[in-house]
Amino acid sequence: MTSRSAPPRKFLVIADGSAEFAAALRFACRRARSTGGKVAILRVITPAVFEHWSGVREEIERQARAEAAQEMEAFEPLVLTETGSQPELLFVRADDTRDALRRVISADRDIKILVLAAATGGRGPGPLVTSIAREGVRWGGRNLPVTVVPGDLSEAEIDDLA
Repeated sequence: MTSRSAPPRKFLVIADGSAEFAAALRFACRRARSTGGKVAILRVITPAVFEHWSGVREEIERQARAEAAQEMEAFEPLVLTETGSQPELLFVRADDTRDALRRVISADRDIKILVLAAATGGRGPGPLVTSIAREGVRWGGRNLPVTVVPGDLSEAEIDDLA
């Protein structure tokens, strides 16, 4: 009987364009490296609302996806350097980030930890962190640990914690 090794656990980070994203990504990379895991980066693409011509809506969505792909590809060298492996880049078209998260997490049982960064500057922790604090963290029929990283941690502080 041949034993198969379990797939590496994935640390899921949401690329949302926020300044705090860098802290969440660095933390996820450090944890993935120290535990033999992988980093998955989710980018949610909001559907275009353009009801008059479907061709125009499709072109807007194609451009949004191309821009998102270009942004995400910029993270690959950092993740490769930090973890030794390419990140898994996930693109989901959805109106709501929480809905997109539910779909991604329920489809991929290797995602073991969601890493978020809290907003800084007195703006509150951010909409997703606030939503999770209120509603809980049941994703795709299972509980998933969530690590909330202060968005204003320095690289040295992240390295020390992770």
